[in-house]
Amino acid sequence: MKKEKVMGTKKWIYWVSIGIILIIVYKFLDNFSGIGKWIANLFYILMPFVIGIIIAYVLYVPSAKIEKYLKSKTKLKHTRGISIMLIYTLSLMGIALIIKFIMPILINSITDLVSNIQNYYNAISTDELTFDIAPRIQTNILKPVVEYIQKINFEEMFTPDKIKTYIDSAFGAVKSIVNIFIAVICSIYILAQRESIVEFINKFAKSTMNRNGYYKFNKYFSSGNQIFVKFISSQVIDAFIVAAISSIAMSIIGVKYSLLLGVFIGISNLIPYFGAIIGVAIAIIITLLTGGWKQALIMAIVVIILQQIDANIINPRITSSRLKISPLLVIFAVTIGGAYFGVIGMFIAVPIITLIKLVIEDFIVEKLNEKEEVKIEQEKSDNDKLE
Repeated sequence: MKKEKVMGTKKWIYWVSIGIILIIVYKFLDNFSGIGKWIANLFYILMPFVIGIIIAYVLYVPSAKIEKYLKSKTKLKHTRGISIMLIYTLSLMGIALIIKFIMPILINSITDLVSNIQNYYNAISTDELTFDIAPRIQTNILKPVVEYIQKINFEEMFTPDKIKTYIDSAFGAVKSIVNIFIAVICSIYILAQRESIVEFINKFAKSTMNRNGYYKFNKYFSSGNQIFVKFISSQVIDAFIVAAISSIAMSIIGVKYSLLLGVFIGISNLIPYFGAIIGVAIAIIITLLTGGWKQALIMAIVVIILQQIDANIINPRITSSRLKISPLLVIFAVTIGGAYFGVIGMFIAVPIITLIKLVIEDFIVEKLNEKEEVKIEQEKSDNDKLE
């Protein structure tokens, strides 16, 4: 009787639990919009922490290298704190220099380009080479571009109010100085206590998973971290290098708006595979308008050579190890990432698909090994029967 009572109690608890779960699922589906708002509000609250993680990710590699250098070359204590202070000081100085010297040039270049776009557009038809094919170029390529650009009032786009709006949009939920401050503080703590954070995650996983699950988690967490840190930090550094050498090269050639076009090529280079093609193509069109076909041809040759040098020499050295992923998979990842998450999705799609590829490959190998083991066991069993 006692055993039956216990079994009955367990059965009752089981059915009550099922009922509660069904009610929760029903209320979730019935109030989906309200839950969506709650999730959006939670994301808004956590945005400073998300921004802090991103900042720490970007600054991790240079901070770690400075710390390693200080440990090997000096007898200073608290090398981590010094390295973090130095990297943030250098970052703030870089941002200040960009705002003071480069931003005004970029804004003036954009304003001047828009103001004179019609003159460039009209002048293209008098070019000695494009005289015969000018109508076709004007109708199919230049006219749609010019009409689109002319609709944009760039002078109004760079008023103080508009710039504030862009900053608000860029940061999303981080719309106040307090939130920005929280994001920076979080990133500093993440960089300072990175071993403690990783150790806590490691202990938590070890305490809640079986041996095989913990092994896989540890492997993919470590691999994913390395992939993201190397890829994102190297792409940002590479974008600065590409922007600088492209601007200098175009300036030597005499291309108008060389700094603007160089920065655009560098930023577009952040997007794998498609970015470089789009950036160079738009730069060629603008140079064709402002400097004629000869200058556009020279610029195209020089920039394409620089892109090849970057792709085969500079970028691999910065990344230190190439991601072993096929171009087809890169195109697929960038397309899907861009379709669902915009420019950010295109940027992070490659490291994500690389990690997914690693997981799938390990899964395939594991299943093949299991089948091989079953086959060997079966063969042994058959041999034992024959004997």
